[in-house]
Amino acid sequence: MNKFNLTLISGLLLAVILIKPIDLFYRMAKKVKDPAVQAVSDEFVKKLAARIKSLRIQQGYGNYEKFAIAKDINRTQYGRYEIGKDLQFSSLVRVVKAFGMTLQEFFSEGFD
Repeated sequence: MNKFNLTLISGLLLAVILIKPIDLFYRMAKKVKDPAVQAVSDEFVKKLAARIKSLRIQQGYGNYEKFAIAKDINRTQYGRYEIGKDLQFSSLVRVVKAFGMTLQEFFSEGFD
């Protein structure tokens, strides 16, 4: 076996080692969620979106785009946050910081 064949084989093995866990994760994520859990999750996301929108309005921004631009947040993405789409935890932290709040302050209202 020459050096090229060893390199090719080791590259293929590495690809299999890296791709298999990603494939398994993808298939697990696509499984149907428990409807009760999904309902609770959907309700929580609605509350997050409502809280984000109400804080923007309280800070005097009638337009979400102007707030996003002023706070250096992608305006299209921020618009999705206000309707409860594509909100990741890291994005939530960034938005909360844009309001000048801690997470504790953010969650102190609207999540009864």
